[in-house]
Amino acid sequence: MTKVDLKKDHRVLYGAGTTCSLVDVPEIAYLMIDGVGDPNTSAAYREAVTALYGVAYRTKFIAKAATGTDHVVMPLEGLWWTDDMADFTQDDKSNWKWTMLIAQPDHVMTTHVASAIEEIVAKKGREGAGQVRFERWEEGRAAQVLHLGGYGDEAPTIAGLHAFIADSGFSLAGKHHEIYLNDPSRVAPEKLKTIIRQPVG
Repeated sequence: MTKVDLKKDHRVLYGAGTTCSLVDVPEIAYLMIDGVGDPNTSAAYREAVTALYGVAYRTKFIAKAATGTDHVVMPLEGLWWTDDMADFTQDDKSNWKWTMLIAQPDHVMTTHVASAIEEIVAKKGREGAGQVRFERWEEGRAAQVLHLGGYGDEAPTIAGLHAFIADSGFSLAGKHHEIYLNDPSRVAPEKLKTIIRQPVG
């Protein structure tokens, strides 16, 4: 049986190093869910991520049964912003807006996702799954770098990435994007690996 791993198919996008680089991100399908609030304290955030993973794993099995193609569930990703980016600070995250994402391979269809959501809501009563949507999104030209360590220690890495963007003749465009390559509940903060990505214009 064929098994798709988008991390291998898009090594440049999911294999960032600790040196800043420019990438072109093509159109990719994602499961998405939106929300507002501090990811460290918000129950809504935890519920949204749980719902997103639930739909992702159920979709995987439905798509496998329908197409004969299996796939690796991709890492959690997040788009982060505030209405006024001057308020986008590490100190106060209560007004942060976010879209959490999990990339999907091309053999996953809208019908597979719809069936997964319907099953989860009907059988498990998890209404949050109904907030998950399935969309294709093209991020385009972006700069990225791998951050090693805790999420609260990202500021110097982000500052370095923004300086690289300016030095490369670009400006910031779009939303701050993070890709979480490991599970913070299973890995010590100093061993966390997060790709920091910023679209440019």
